[in-house]
Parts: sequence; structure tokens; C-alpha cells
Amino acid sequence: PPPSVKPPLAAVWPPVPGLATVIRRVATTDRVVFLTLDDGIEKDPAFVDQARDLGLPFTQFLEDEVIGDHYDYFRRLRELGNRIGNHTLTHPELAGQGYEFQLHEICGQQDVLHYRLGLEPHLFRPPYGDYDRDTLRAAADCGLAKAVLWSAEMEPDGLVYRSGGGLRPGDIILAHFRGPDMLKGATMTDMITSLLREVQAQGFAVARLEDYI
Repeated sequence: PPPSVKPPLAAVWPPVPGLATVIRRVATTDRVVFLTLDDGIEKDPAFVDQARDLGLPFTQFLEDEVIGDHYDYFRRLRELGNRIGNHTLTHPELAGQGYEFQLHEICGQQDVLHYRLGLEPHLFRPPYGDYDRDTLRAAADCGLAKAVLWSAEMEPDGLVYRSGGGLRPGDIILAHFRGPDMLKGATMTDMITSLLREVQAQGFAVARLEDYI
């Protein structure tokens, strides 16, 4: 269940007026971690069933270029209670690019998500986790209050950690909408099953990120 009081942000880039706040994990002692899924390349119908059957909470950070005309798939996941964030129009490396370019990539995806899904997301994930001050200014100017990084990543061979050898309370896990061609023959549901088994083996539950931030 959601905490009675949201914990303080464990900010990487402290809150500054006019800039999105950067977080990599959540400052909580609850034995929970948070699942995020990026881009939207794979659109496996079996994953919708899996997410529904498990009641699995996650946040989707969507990129327009790889989704094209298939936003209905992600609408179905949203209808299960899984929130949607902004992951730019075309997934460029933003740091070092001009402010106007970054504004176009980020606000452009806000416009797409509003048009396609009727949403105004408040969470942003910079492609590759790469950002500079202009990225955070553009994100804030597009209505995105927080830039969400990650502390662990699900790769084809299992979880990889930014630091240490295991999960910690409040870790944000990055995974992707991927299929067999990018998962060494495994399906997306196989990948999610492996991930959840590892999370449980380490004594954690998956919570909804938006309940904590």
C-alpha cells in the first residue's frame, strides 16, 4: 500500500526553482523497489495479461519514434493503473544540445502524449540518463517536475547495479519494452518473470513509484 507520508526526495540534483529535480532512488526504509519500463519498442500482448494477472505496478517512459501509431497498447497498460512519463520524441543524447532543441524533444513528446492519451505527465526520463542544466530547465518548462534516473538495470543476463551487489530499499529499476531479438531469445514476459523472482529472492516487493514521489 502507499505510505501514509511520502518520504523526502533523495535528490541527485537538488530542487531548484525552474529546474526539474533529479532522483535516482527513493529515500525509504520500506522493503520496496520501483519498476520503470522505457521506450516502447516491444508491444507484446502477453505482457498486458501478465501485468493484469500480477497487479504489477510500473511506470512507462514512452518515446514517440518507436511507438508510432501503437499508443493503444500503452493505453491498455495505463488502464491497469500504470502511469506514463516522458522519454522524448526521438531518444537523442540531450546534454550539450541547445536549449531549443531539448525543449522541442521534451515538449514535443508532452504534446504527443496529450493528443494520443489525454495525459499531462509530470515525470521525465532523459535518454541514456544523460542531462545538463538546459535539460532540467526544458523539462520544467514543459511541466515535468522530476527527472527519474535509476539505480539498477535489467539486462538480458540479469540485474546490474549502479553500486553494491544487490537491491536496496527505494531502488528504481530500469527495464525496457524488449522482445526476443534483444533478449537473447527470451520474451518480455520471461524477462519480467526473471526480474520479479530476483526482486522477491532479495526480500523486496514492487511498489508504485508515484505513490512515493
